[in-house]
Amino acid sequence: MSMLLYAAGVVVFVLAILASIGLHELGHLVPAKAFGGKVTQYFIGFGPTVWSRQRGETEYGLKAIPLGGYVKIVGMLPPGADELGERTPDGALKVRRSNTGLFTQLVSEARAAEWELVGTEDADRLFYRMPWWKKVVVMAGGPTVNLLIAFVAFAILFATYGIKELVADDGPPVLETVATCVVPFEETGRECTDADPMAPAYEAGLRPGDTITSFNGTPITSWDQLKGLVQRNADGTAVIGYERDGRSFTGATSTTVEARPVSAEDTTLRQVGFLGVSPTTHVETTTGGPVFTLREMGRMTVDSVTAMVHLPVKVWDVAQAIVGLEERDPNGPMSIVGGGRIAGETVSSERFETTEKLAGLAFLVGGFNLFIGLFNFVPLLPLDGGHIASALWEAVRRGAATLTRRPDPGYVDAAKLLPVAYVVAVCITVMGAVLIVGDLVVPVHLPTE
Repeated sequence: MSMLLYAAGVVVFVLAILASIGLHELGHLVPAKAFGGKVTQYFIGFGPTVWSRQRGETEYGLKAIPLGGYVKIVGMLPPGADELGERTPDGALKVRRSNTGLFTQLVSEARAAEWELVGTEDADRLFYRMPWWKKVVVMAGGPTVNLLIAFVAFAILFATYGIKELVADDGPPVLETVATCVVPFEETGRECTDADPMAPAYEAGLRPGDTITSFNGTPITSWDQLKGLVQRNADGTAVIGYERDGRSFTGATSTTVEARPVSAEDTTLRQVGFLGVSPTTHVETTTGGPVFTLREMGRMTVDSVTAMVHLPVKVWDVAQAIVGLEERDPNGPMSIVGGGRIAGETVSSERFETTEKLAGLAFLVGGFNLFIGLFNFVPLLPLDGGHIASALWEAVRRGAATLTRRPDPGYVDAAKLLPVAYVVAVCITVMGAVLIVGDLVVPVHLPTE
């Protein structure tokens, strides 16, 4: 039964991602057709064609490798002014090929392949001839669909299951744990050694079960208050009042240790006060509607953008983990393979109730769609954001020319950025391959507790 549940979790997750890919591409196809553009292909996946069917001028189908999809919109690349050639007997524009350099050749080949699909009747249907705002709508349609899928998944999740968080108990903090030593942040999780300094709280005499009542003479009423006082303890001197078995005690220590992160959300290393304790906690559930969902998605968006900035470094860490040079970060990036594994473990785990399993799947699907949507808005070709940036730059150029009464500069030639697109595509492919291998060789698992 466990294996069947695991397989079911994987299948549900993969189908959800494939549906997301299909809807993403529909986000491009629908407005492109609505604006009169010519769309010749709509495919989910890459590689050999598994199935396809022609409907009107568009071929719809599935390909063997379900790691993406594409819509072929004719006329994405305008012909270069010096590359325009005569038309072939069937009316297609023949673009001259250049062989003056590698990148020039690649650009020329791309133009030629693009314009082999263009006939005389298509002149007014070419993507590059659309007004800039229509180009933005067409290219933003795909990632916007992913963000909408994420919103729906999170809205259902937050309205029903909610967000469950461990929150410190009310009142003066009762200690759940007291660290015996200070382990360097980079080595978090390992056991203490004789070379590690004693943790400040342990040095002051504090032990699990104690209640902290004062810090440097200030009465303590909550865990958050204590955290703030410790972190702002500039000179490090600390006199801590605490109770144990109904008796009052006082201990002295220094809260100055090596640089550490301020919180789980802000992992930037700073010199802040540190005690080495955690309070007793309870689970609190917070639910909310659309506004709550948008607020939470805003927070997740900040985290996702931060993750994208550090993505190359994180992928390099995965590569090192593959060859055994370091442990894999359980909070690092993963591919759809890793997401499927987590989905399978979530559904097959005996630790979770059915509602928790459904919530876990919804969070996975929403999280992947949020990241995919945001990533596609990165203003670099071949991502959708690169085409959006080109369209916006066209609007700026033409608007500035109109205001200054200069000649119209014409359409922005996205083909000139193809060398950048090739480099970005190679980087994305390599990072994707590393993550897939990492998810197979050193996979991330659900926490055991």
